[in-house]
Amino acid sequence: MKRILICTGTGCVSSGSRKLTAKLTEELEKRGLVHDYSIVTTGCHGFCEQGPIMIVEPEGVFYCRVDAEDVEEVVESHLVNGQIVERLLYTDPGSKEKIKHYNDITFYNKQKRIVLQRCGHINPESIDDYLGTNGYEGFKRALTMKPMEIIEEVKQSGLRGRGGAGFPTGLKWEFAYKAEGDKKYVVCNADEGDPGAFMDRSILEGDPHAVIEGMLIAAYAIGADEGYVYVRAEYPLATKRLAIAIEQAEERGFLGDNILGSGFNFHLKIKAGAGAFVCGEETALLASIEGKRGMPRVRPPFPAQKGLWGKPTNINNVETFANVPHILRNGAQWYSSIGTEKSKGTKVFALTGKLKNTGLAEVPMGITMREIIFDIGGGIQGDKEFKAVQIGGPSGGCLTKDHLDLPIDYDSLTQAGAMMGSGGLVVMDETTCMVDVARFFLRFTQAESCGKCTPCREGTKRMLEILTRIVEGKGTEEDLEKLEKLGKIIKATSLCGLGQTAPNPVLTTLRYFRHEYEAHIKEKRCPAGACKDLILYRIDPEKCTGCGRCAKKCPSGAISGQLKEVHVIDVDKCTKCNTCYEVCRFGAVYKG
Repeated sequence: MKRILICTGTGCVSSGSRKLTAKLTEELEKRGLVHDYSIVTTGCHGFCEQGPIMIVEPEGVFYCRVDAEDVEEVVESHLVNGQIVERLLYTDPGSKEKIKHYNDITFYNKQKRIVLQRCGHINPESIDDYLGTNGYEGFKRALTMKPMEIIEEVKQSGLRGRGGAGFPTGLKWEFAYKAEGDKKYVVCNADEGDPGAFMDRSILEGDPHAVIEGMLIAAYAIGADEGYVYVRAEYPLATKRLAIAIEQAEERGFLGDNILGSGFNFHLKIKAGAGAFVCGEETALLASIEGKRGMPRVRPPFPAQKGLWGKPTNINNVETFANVPHILRNGAQWYSSIGTEKSKGTKVFALTGKLKNTGLAEVPMGITMREIIFDIGGGIQGDKEFKAVQIGGPSGGCLTKDHLDLPIDYDSLTQAGAMMGSGGLVVMDETTCMVDVARFFLRFTQAESCGKCTPCREGTKRMLEILTRIVEGKGTEEDLEKLEKLGKIIKATSLCGLGQTAPNPVLTTLRYFRHEYEAHIKEKRCPAGACKDLILYRIDPEKCTGCGRCAKKCPSGAISGQLKEVHVIDVDKCTKCNTCYEVCRFGAVYKG
């Protein structure tokens, strides 16, 4: 029986994939094709820009932006008569050619999928689908090993935490293993809060058993018998599929007491978080599980020594745990052969911003930023000029076109002033103001500060006030010195990682785009034409044809002129709504 895969990740569901599934089911029944084709609703394929996505196997024909109204044509043309529906195929943004097959699409064929290899290809609500793709084989191998042998295997693989700091995973497990305690815990950090990031959510939605298996291996290695997955309540689909997976794993004997007759016990629970960004910090997360306000505490002691309810606790994030079964199944040498000398394996990135192809991409460590942005991402929307990329979430840094050939790994990003973070990657073009970008991210981290330590609570607020002054054209040259001084103090003295990294967007934009700050302050000008208080809309008389379109659309009546004569804008009436700029078909309206 052939398979028809339909993405039911959050992105495609919001674009109508459930209606598509229902219509396809109805059509197959009507035409008596239910014994020839099976419909598999999958997790996220990663190419969210093109959803809803439908793939016909075994040929691998990739249909994108399919809706329920297209179903009859697909069934009649492709499934009945063997003719591919050309208009629903993906169009390559470079060559403009229609691409028929999944594996020929640049977005996919430059990726190295380990963690995401099942996402989009199995039904995440079926444990049989997971078992049919070598699921729980890594855990079965772990049960034949001694705890320190497992830990040594993870250490040899070179796996580092994928949640932010990049601490060696095996070493972290060893600390928890050697810590003394009558009870130990394993906790999965699924509190993914970076704006635009959805790596962990998609893994939970598309392959929840892989996370459970990774946690089982960690628990067996360190001697834990209880675990928690701390997941945001605003991720209902991920929570639902994780709950289904836990129930199935309990029914099949992979969770509970005396697992697979080994004498090993492990019970797993879900804790729904309320969506506070600071709870991504591990000590704040543990406090939240305990029913306390989610606030970080001073370390040491580290969670490995004194964690949940004072007991030794190991914490990793979703992507880290999802890597572990592959390492146990294929061996440390296989995993460490991927990546760079100090950054092994792959990393999942959420590609957002001014890219042609947005979505999830898993790439080998060491790939360049240019390959991610221009090959996988398809380049910049409207073929505008690339300006910068923000990597590492709101606490990451902004890098320039001079960094396009920088290999992506933990150390090279840190040296450039950025960080791997959890994998958020926001691409910006020439129309983006870097001062305003720094203000955007600092506004986020300032609002999410828990307020416990003064440097983060007060320092980020003062920095935000300064940035606001600058984008409003009220900044002074002394403000730049204040920003740098405050940023360095906050990084050095804040209690947790949120405060210690919050100034990164400001400091990196000051480092690489200082000329834009100076233009705002000295010339009262925004080079990108993005800061509302610093721009005036004007009409170029050489380009204006007098068509009157701008005057008709202007909501404030600020544009005047006779038909077929040059029009003018009354700057006193203009509200800078940008309507005239958007509707002019001759490029006559400009910002100055």
